[in-house]
Amino acid sequence: MNLYPLIRPLVFALDAETAHRATIAALHARPVRRPPDFPPSLHSRVAGIDFASPIGLAAGFDKSAEVPQEILSLGFGFVEVGTLTPRPQSGNPRPRLFRLRQDRAVINRMGFNNDGQPLAFDRLLRCTHVHGVIGVNVGANKDSADWVADYVSGVLSMGQSARYVTINISSPNTPGLRGLQDEGALDALLDAVAGARSDKPIFLKVSPDLADGDHDRIARSAIDHGIDAIIIGNTTVYRPDSLRSKYKMETGGLSGAPLKTLALDALRKFRKASGGEIALIAAGGIATAGDAWERIRAGAGLVQLYTAMIFEGPGIARRMAEGLAAILQREGVANIAEAVGTE
Repeated sequence: MNLYPLIRPLVFALDAETAHRATIAALHARPVRRPPDFPPSLHSRVAGIDFASPIGLAAGFDKSAEVPQEILSLGFGFVEVGTLTPRPQSGNPRPRLFRLRQDRAVINRMGFNNDGQPLAFDRLLRCTHVHGVIGVNVGANKDSADWVADYVSGVLSMGQSARYVTINISSPNTPGLRGLQDEGALDALLDAVAGARSDKPIFLKVSPDLADGDHDRIARSAIDHGIDAIIIGNTTVYRPDSLRSKYKMETGGLSGAPLKTLALDALRKFRKASGGEIALIAAGGIATAGDAWERIRAGAGLVQLYTAMIFEGPGIARRMAEGLAAILQREGVANIAEAVGTE
């Protein structure tokens, strides 16, 4: 039984960032339990990693690796902590996180606020890493003189404490950061990362706000440099005309239901551009088992959510996994991997 709708008014009575910190504190106080047993139909291997469920929590929720094991116990197959920068960073001034209730969306301009990679590294070393996959999302400090060096540092340091490392060059809240997706800049970054990588898979997180031709160029660069997966994608700076909330014109990245169409279209373009040569992970506007099924058939081996949990509560991952298993049974698909890219 989902009790979250009963307590959601109390949660929403707090401002968004205060509610987020209260949720982290509540999870920290919660005993770490064994995650549910997922049906074999949901098990898959992506980028050399075994996942018991394809439903993951995206970066942005557990920014400083405070509660990854507690998140896994909620029923997520994997969790991505971060974005973590080499040095601690306070982020942008508050308020910087806004719920768009009528739109089932969020706008954030957090600015990579986190406790820094050294402290997160120590926290991750204390995790058992046996109840699910923990990945690390790394970024650059806003005031760094060399952003590429920051990413190399993140790969070198955090790769020893997680199952995979994600290079996040797609946040709209660090001015100029998305420029690393540009031709030339991306190749230089991935060259440097390739020279620093260990045996841990490297993922690349990209923006959904790309121009025609960018998908082919980015996919080819990722493949040529041995990147193991592309996450599609981050928040959007676009504001659909359908938005109704009073916060709709706040600066920052928009996530949640209004991002669904844009993110799905970007996923399809990356699938076409890559021809299945690289694993794809879908994020953006995913809130139901049906949404997850649609992304998987469009080419995603895994899916990530975050904003939907704000509106549907912490039980969403378990419910989505159960729903996805039911869809597979209904469609006569023995394993989730068989459905990837079949639309």
